[in-house]
Amino acid sequence: MASVSEPIPVTSQKHDPAWKHCEMFKNGDRVQLKCIYCSKIFKGGGIHRIKEHLAGQKGNASSCLQVEPEIRLLMQQSLEGVVVKKKRKQKLAEEITNVNPTTEINTFVDQTDVSTTGLHLVHDTTEPSSSFLVIPNDEPNYKSSNRRKRGRMKKHSSSTNISNSIPVSRIAMGSKRASNEVHMAIGRFFYDVGLSVEAVNSSYFQPMFDAIASQGLEVSPPSYHDLQGWVLRNSLEELKVETDQYRANWGRTGCSILVEELKTAKGNIFVNIFAYGHEGTMFLKSVDISDVANPSDVVYEWLKEVIEGIGLENVIQVITSYEEKYVIAGKKLASIFSTLYWVPCASQCVDLMLQDFEKLELIQAIITQAKYVTRYIYNCSFILNMMRRYTFGNDIIAIGITRSATNFTLLKRLFGLRNNLQSMVTSEEWMECPYSKKSGGLAILDVISDQSFWSSCSLIINLTDPLLRVLRIVNSERRPGMGYVYAEIYRAKQIIKKEFLNKKDYLVYWNIIDQKWEQQQHFPLHAAGFYLNPKFFYSIQGDVHNEVISGMLDCIERLVPDINTQDKIIKELNSYKNAAADFGRKMAIRARNTLLPSEWWSTYGGGCPNLARLAVRILSQTCSLIGSPRKHIPLEDQLHDTKNSIENRRLNDLLHVHYNLQLRQMHWKHANRNCYDPISCESISAVEEWVIEHEDFSEEIRSADWMAVDPPLTNTMILGASNDEIEDFDTGFDDFEIFGVKDCEGETVEENGISQLEEAM
Repeated sequence: MASVSEPIPVTSQKHDPAWKHCEMFKNGDRVQLKCIYCSKIFKGGGIHRIKEHLAGQKGNASSCLQVEPEIRLLMQQSLEGVVVKKKRKQKLAEEITNVNPTTEINTFVDQTDVSTTGLHLVHDTTEPSSSFLVIPNDEPNYKSSNRRKRGRMKKHSSSTNISNSIPVSRIAMGSKRASNEVHMAIGRFFYDVGLSVEAVNSSYFQPMFDAIASQGLEVSPPSYHDLQGWVLRNSLEELKVETDQYRANWGRTGCSILVEELKTAKGNIFVNIFAYGHEGTMFLKSVDISDVANPSDVVYEWLKEVIEGIGLENVIQVITSYEEKYVIAGKKLASIFSTLYWVPCASQCVDLMLQDFEKLELIQAIITQAKYVTRYIYNCSFILNMMRRYTFGNDIIAIGITRSATNFTLLKRLFGLRNNLQSMVTSEEWMECPYSKKSGGLAILDVISDQSFWSSCSLIINLTDPLLRVLRIVNSERRPGMGYVYAEIYRAKQIIKKEFLNKKDYLVYWNIIDQKWEQQQHFPLHAAGFYLNPKFFYSIQGDVHNEVISGMLDCIERLVPDINTQDKIIKELNSYKNAAADFGRKMAIRARNTLLPSEWWSTYGGGCPNLARLAVRILSQTCSLIGSPRKHIPLEDQLHDTKNSIENRRLNDLLHVHYNLQLRQMHWKHANRNCYDPISCESISAVEEWVIEHEDFSEEIRSADWMAVDPPLTNTMILGASNDEIEDFDTGFDDFEIFGVKDCEGETVEENGISQLEEAM
C-alpha cells in the first residue's frame, strides 16, 4: 500500500525566504517539499533546490512556470546573496592566514563561520578540562614529519592547522555567540534611541550590514557631523541622478501630480506634493499650511508653481483627496490650465463604497462576530500559539490598504482558515485547556461552529472582494491603474449582480457604488483608459457605450491642443477600431493579454504615431494617491518649529531624501516586506478593533505573557496569494445596465437588498 504524505508545519526556525513558497510533507521516513505554485514535489535537495526551482536557475531543478515575477526575482537575489557570502567568508579565511594564530585564535573561533570556508574540521574529542589552543609553528611538539609536510604546504596551511585544532562544536558555538553579541548590540541601540523595530524591514537594512562586513575590522562608524554633512549631501546627489532619469521620460509618458495631506502628532498640517511617472514616483516638496487662513489658495499657488517648474506639456492630471480645500484648488487649476485634468483619488472613492457596505446592518453584525473571535485569540498567548500551530503559521490579522479594506480582508482570511479553526476548537488540546470552559472560549466555539455564520461570511466576501481587487489594482506597483479602473468597476458590479436573483437585491449595492463613482465618472481619463486598453476594447461585443466614446473624445480635445493633430488622431482611431495594419498582427493580438497597455501601443502603434503618443501618455498614469504606507520620521514638526534659515534648508533636504528613499522601496520587492507582528504597536492602529481586549472576558484571560508568544511565520500555504491578474470578462461589456443604472425606489430597495443575507443567516 502506498504511504500517505503527512503535512508538516514550517516552524519559526526556518528563516530562508523560500520556505514561504513551499509546503513540507513527511512520507514515511523521508521529508518532501512541494512548490505551492506548480505543485511539483521534491524528494531531495532541501530548500536550496526549491529556491533554484523558483528562481528559474537551471541545473539541479526544473524551473517553475507559474511563480510570480517578483518572487522569482527575490529567489534569484537570495541565491546571489549566498554566493556573495561564500566569497566573503573565503576572503576572510585568507586574511586570517596572515594573522598570528596564537594571538588571534579567540577572535577566529568566535567570529568565523567555517561551514563554507572549505576548512577541514575534526569532531570534539577533547576533554572538558583540556586545552585546545593552537601551538605555533615553531613549537617542538610538532613531529618532524609534520614539519617537512608543512614546508611543502602552500601559504594557507596555517588556516588548516587552526581548523584541525578546533572542534566543530566549539567553532559553531563561537559563531553563534558572536552573532548573539552583534544582535544584542543592535538591540541596545534600537531601544536606547527609541527606534521602531519596523526599521529592520527597510530595504537598506541588509545592505548596511553587508557594507560594514565587507570592510572588516577597519571600518569606523560615521560621526554626528558626517551624517549631518557629507553623507546627506551625497545622498541628495545620488537621488538627483535617479529623479533626473524620471524627468527625462515625462516628455514621452507624461506625469501626474499627487497631493497628499499629512497631520503630525503635534497637530501641524503639511501638504506633500509628489510626481508620478511610469518609471516611479518622486517627492517634490512639502508645504506647511498649519497657520494658513485660506489653505485652498496656498495649495493652488504651490501647485501652479510645481506645474510650471515641471512643464505644463508634461502634466496630464492633478490628483487630490475629496476634501473641500483640495477640490477648490484642483478645479481652479483645471480652469487655468486647459490641457490637464483635476481628478479625485479613485482609491478613496472605492474605500467610501466599502464604508457604506460596512454600515449595512447584517454585514455589520457578521463583522462584529468575527471581531469577537479574534479579540479573544489575540489577547491570550496560549490560544494565539495554539491557533498558529493549527493554521501552520497563518495569521488571521493582516493590514489592508485602508481601514474598511482591512475589515473585509480579515473577514476573508478568517473564512479561509475556518477548517483549521474548527479543527482547533474540536481538538483534545482545546478541550483540556482552561480557556475553552470560560465564557469567551464558549462564545468563540459557538461562532466557529455556526454554519450560518460561515455562509454569511461567504456571501459578504463575494460582494466585497471585487472592490478589494479594485483597490489593489489602482494602488498596484506593477501596472499603472488608468487602463484598468473603469473595467474593474464594471466587473465588480457584474459579480454582485450574479450573486442575486432579484434585481432589487443587487441594486442596494449598485446604488452605493454608483453614488460614489458618479463623482469619478465625470472625469474622462478613466473612460479613455478603458477605450485605449486593447485587452478590453477588443473584447467589447456590439457598440461601444456612448459614455466611453465621449470620454475618449474629451481627452483628445483637452490633452492635444493642436487642432491638426486632433484631426489626425480621429483618422488613426479607425485603424485601431478595425485592428488594421500592425494592430491586426498575430503577435499584436496575443500581446493584448500579455503586455502592459502602454507597452502594447509603443510596440504596435507606429502606424498611428499621434494616437499612439496620446495612448501612452494616458495609459502611463495612476488614478490614486500613494497607497502603500510609509514609515515616518517626525521631520515636519521640526520644520514647523525651526526658524533658522540654514537649518530649515537642511531639514527640507533631509525630508527630500527620506521620502524619496521610502518611495524607492515601494518599487522594490524585498524579502521582509511581509515581516510584521499584527499585535505590535506599529500595526495595531490599523487593526485595533480586531485585537483590543474585549471587556466581556478581560477578567478571565490570565495568559498575556509576550515572552511566551511564538513569532508569526507569514506562511501562505493555506490562504494563497491574492490574484490581481486581469481576467477575461464573461459578457464582453455589453450589459448597458451596469454602465448607468438609475433607481428611484431607494427605501424599498434597501429593505429587499438584504434579503439574501437574511436567508444566509
